[in-house]
Amino acid sequence: MARQSEPLRPRAQPQGIFARNTETLEIDAPDIQLIQAAVRDSSGWVDPLRREVGSVLVGQHALVERLLVALLTGGHILLEGVPGLAKTLALKTLARAVGAHFQRIQFTPDMLPADIVGTLIYNPRDGHFETKRGPIFANLVLADEINRAPAKVQSALLEAMQERQVTLGDTTHALPSPFLVMATQNPIEQEGTYPLPEAQVDRFLLKVVVTYPTPDEELAILGAMATTTPRLECAPVLALEDLFEARHVIDAIYVDEKVRRYIVSLVVATRDPGAFGLDLAPLIKLGASPRATIALTLCAKAWAFLRGRGYVTPQDVKAIAADVLRHRVAVTYEAEAERIDSDQIVARILDQVAIP
Repeated sequence: MARQSEPLRPRAQPQGIFARNTETLEIDAPDIQLIQAAVRDSSGWVDPLRREVGSVLVGQHALVERLLVALLTGGHILLEGVPGLAKTLALKTLARAVGAHFQRIQFTPDMLPADIVGTLIYNPRDGHFETKRGPIFANLVLADEINRAPAKVQSALLEAMQERQVTLGDTTHALPSPFLVMATQNPIEQEGTYPLPEAQVDRFLLKVVVTYPTPDEELAILGAMATTTPRLECAPVLALEDLFEARHVIDAIYVDEKVRRYIVSLVVATRDPGAFGLDLAPLIKLGASPRATIALTLCAKAWAFLRGRGYVTPQDVKAIAADVLRHRVAVTYEAEAERIDSDQIVARILDQVAIP
């Protein structure tokens, strides 16, 4: 296993490189310089990784950014879109660009839980059961068309996604580190798909809706892919040691108290919109949990890291908020009748909640 680098010192004390002026969002230059230097030193692989992925995946820049956020934070990511939008290609390309063990699982309606986590096999020679590990034992797991499998298969992923471990028989097996599930999903209104359980959906750090490319991007796709031998391979760019180091730096990125309160306000507004002057209560059945608050903070830190900054701005929060919240806000029947989805509700919250 790759060696994890030592964490930055100091990391959590509100002094030294973490000193702040609580009256404003301005950070004193001498205090932020150490974090900025750490971000600069540990992010040298970001642009080469973007270029390597871009050499295979045409367009979809927003999708690539969110894949990098998931990779940096160690959170699982769910991509939703109609077939043919390069969801699987994007995840496979990212996996190839990272020096980690990769497994792809194609979900089908007849799949069993043992097809994912593994099972115990009886050995008649010695009368003992032997453990056969499933494809979930990998660093990067591509769960392709995850919503084509029935509920019992989805439930098999819950322990792995949340606890990062798998229980086979009476033995618990730890999953390798890092461990990241990258799933694709077809819209549930399409034939042959099942809606994912809400408890499982909440385990995904991000849900990204993949849209059609622009005409210019589609023209570029035509030039790159309309051949019998399109380029689908890329070279490894990121080593696991560099990834672990980047994650430690992200832990040290500064988040001002006012930005923290802004993050909390966005999440609380999904539960009590009336407190923020929003008439959305009849449209929201269930708001986001504190898990969303933690996820939004981590993602905002990673977003700042990708832009070479050692501190988080409210714009970082807004940039990634929809992807963190859309799958954590459940709408009422009234909202469905009016054709209002969670994306529209989150957009109104982002427009109305005051930015510090």
